[in-house]
Amino acid sequence: MFYRSVFPRDLLSELDRLQREMQQSYEFSPSIRGLARGGFPAMNVGNTPHSVEIYAFAPGIDPAAIDVQLEKGVLTIAGERASLMPPKEANATVHIDERFSGRFRRVVTLSDDADPNGVSAKYRDGVLHVSVQRRQAAQPRRISIE
Repeated sequence: MFYRSVFPRDLLSELDRLQREMQQSYEFSPSIRGLARGGFPAMNVGNTPHSVEIYAFAPGIDPAAIDVQLEKGVLTIAGERASLMPPKEANATVHIDERFSGRFRRVVTLSDDADPNGVSAKYRDGVLHVSVQRRQAAQPRRISIE
């Protein structure tokens, strides 16, 4: 019986909770699941022969609160998501708080052939889609032989 009183039933979930609390208190990583999962917002990055496609999954954020910048081949997505929890002055008890809130910043280094003049960003249904066109000279082309 002493074992159960010292250790919680689900030790791994308790350690995960403690890790999140430590990271939030030191603002070490704005990650919803810890360092192994990456940061917030979750991102998918891929490319086509003509562009680099970045998808940032950021539901519940006003598009006006998201800042997208491209400088010297580095794409930065930054912003802030407000907390939906009651204020601390309300004396409310929070039992589970897994939703990330606060400032965030994600950085993607692009290849040298990215065209800074060919960037578009769209936000729809909680997904930010940034498309960066490649320079024409960098695109593969077939050369005919005479």
